[in-house]
Amino acid sequence: MLHHNEAHREGLETIRKLINGIDTAMLTTVTDEGLVSRPMKTQDVEFDGDIWFLTKKDTSKYYELLHNAQVNVAYADKSYVSISGTAEIVQSREKVKEFWNAMYEKMLETTWEDPNIVLIKVKAESAEYWESGSVFKQAKFLFEKLTGKETDTKMNDTVQL
Repeated sequence: MLHHNEAHREGLETIRKLINGIDTAMLTTVTDEGLVSRPMKTQDVEFDGDIWFLTKKDTSKYYELLHNAQVNVAYADKSYVSISGTAEIVQSREKVKEFWNAMYEKMLETTWEDPNIVLIKVKAESAEYWESGSVFKQAKFLFEKLTGKETDTKMNDTVQL
């Protein structure tokens, strides 16, 4: 059991490092017609297996999540991370206030007290990543491809969260 806990901790730490500082993610939801992705502002909290977004109840994503909570959250910057999980609608004024700032007031044209404002909490279940930001890792990866000799460098991996 200790091995599983260590792998879980290492997986969380890897994903935390890779998505740290990336403000916008693509949230993919399931509709009757298929999949829909839209950019969302990730809340600035340390990744612990949960990802938080603010939204309004009167949006299609809100109703899509009520119908099917399975989602994907994708990040792209110096590395690429694709997180699969389950979304939960959280209706907590205190939590909304915690994340609220002046940008939301202008963008959403309301205040944090508006009962139409809710949170989406995504519980990450697994993540796949492609780590392309490290020149050292890129060089080792190229070495592997050119020589056929394996190193301990992983540019791509899947972790269970």
